[in-house]
Amino acid sequence: MSDSTPSQSAGPASRRQFLQQVGGAAGLAALAVTGCDSNGGMSNDTPETVTLDFSDDFGVLDYAYALEQLEAAFYATATANFYGDLSSAEGQYFRDIAAHEGIHRDFFATAIPALGGELIPDLEVDFSGIDFNNRDQVLSTAKLLEDTGVSAYNGAGIFLEDPELLAVAGKIVSVEARHAASVRSLVNPGSADFAGNDVVDPQTGLDVSTAPSNVLSAVADTGLVTTQLEVTNVS
Repeated sequence: MSDSTPSQSAGPASRRQFLQQVGGAAGLAALAVTGCDSNGGMSNDTPETVTLDFSDDFGVLDYAYALEQLEAAFYATATANFYGDLSSAEGQYFRDIAAHEGIHRDFFATAIPALGGELIPDLEVDFSGIDFNNRDQVLSTAKLLEDTGVSAYNGAGIFLEDPELLAVAGKIVSVEARHAASVRSLVNPGSADFAGNDVVDPQTGLDVSTAPSNVLSAVADTGLVTTQLEVTNVS
C-alpha cells in the first residue's frame, strides 16, 4: 500500500485495536443513531462534486460511507413518515434497518478520520420524488437501495488492500444482504425473490457485483443524491 493507506498511517497494532473496538457489539452500539432530521442529517454546504479516489483504501471507505449516507437518510425519512397501511412487522423492519444503516454510516464517519483518512462531506439528498405515504413507492425504493448497496460492496471489495478492512466490509455487506432479502420478501411475499435470479446467478450461486463507476451512474440516475459523485483510479 502507499503511505496514505490505513495500514501505514495508523499502524497494524493501533488499526487492529481500533477495528476491534468499534467492530464489536458495544462499540457499534455506541455509534448508533439516536435520531436525525427528515433529510437524514445532510448538510447544506456540500461541494457540487465529490471525488472518490480508489488509489488507496480510504477512497473505498469513503465510497461505502457515501452509500451508507444515502441509505441512512432514506430510512430515517421513511421511519418518520410511515405509510398508513403499515403493518407492525413492516414498522419493526424499517426501525431495525434504520438503526443498522445509521450505525454503518457512523462507523465510517468515525473510522476514516481515526485511521488517518480524509472524510468526504455530507451528501445532499432529495427524496421529493418519493411519496412516503405510498407503500409500493417506499418498498420499491428500499429494494433498489439495498440491491445497489450489496452489489456495490461486492464490486468494491477487490480494491481494498488491507485484509482487516476487507473483513469489516464483509461483515457489513452480509447485513446489507439480509436487508435486501427482507425487503424483497415484503415486496413479493412467499416467493423466491429474496434470492432471485436477478441478484444471484443460478449457475454460480454468487451475488451480483457492480463496478463503482456503474454504481455511481445508477445512483445519479435515481435523482436521490444531488451531489455529483465521481470515482478515480479504479483500474
